[in-house]
Amino acid sequence: MIDPVVDLAWLRANAGDVILADVRWYLDGRSGAEAYRKGHLPGAVFIDLDTALAAPASPAEGRHPLPDPAVFAAAMSAAGIGDADRVVAYDDAGGVIAARLIWLLRSIGRQAALLDGGLLSYDGELTTDVPSPPRADFTPREWPAERLASLTDTTADGGHVVLDARDAPRFRGDTEPVDARPGHIPGARNLPCRDNVTPDGRFLPVAELRDRFAAAGADGTAEVISYCGSGVTACHNLIALEHAGLGQGRLYPGSWSQYAATDRPAATGD
Repeated sequence: MIDPVVDLAWLRANAGDVILADVRWYLDGRSGAEAYRKGHLPGAVFIDLDTALAAPASPAEGRHPLPDPAVFAAAMSAAGIGDADRVVAYDDAGGVIAARLIWLLRSIGRQAALLDGGLLSYDGELTTDVPSPPRADFTPREWPAERLASLTDTTADGGHVVLDARDAPRFRGDTEPVDARPGHIPGARNLPCRDNVTPDGRFLPVAELRDRFAAAGADGTAEVISYCGSGVTACHNLIALEHAGLGQGRLYPGSWSQYAATDRPAATGD
């Protein structure tokens, strides 16, 4: 399995053996597909978060439930991604969106990595040419139970570390622009995923990532469960965790959007 994070030099050295995926998406309603059409890395295919990487939203399951494996496989096939292909994905937000695709692929044993620095790291000309790859054979696989956590798994006495990837104001409950109520899961530690990277979107050095996780209680000795608002940016913490050599961790797909719709207790503050 390749490292979950690769740089532009690696991408260029392996360009003939990699499928590049653009996974831009915006919480404010802007169109990732439109951004892709206006300019993307040469050869990149567009992967839509809402239709390829998530099932329809519901209070019971959250805003971005995991996609049905058959739906995910069909989307990969349509994008020209087959069982044996290596995928490198990027966005323009430090990888916090593209991480969802990479985590899904890696969870079922596929070769996939984030492009360190994403779109901002690219020093060539963008293109508006949209590739038309032939349909590939991508075999559906069930999401592995050992890589997932349920709502009941997130209790503070479960012997694991629960990390919340949202920005600090949402974790504290100062504001909640999207979900049913403010706050966080009691016992969770705040580890904002956007702080895994520098202002130019590149990951912090591994030693700094390890220190950052250790400060949140994730030093490699306890299992990690990662969540966020809807289970998307939580994947970035899991990619960073693995990149730092601290194991794989588990994703709570429903995340705060599911939890907040229940009558379970919520915590506020730090």
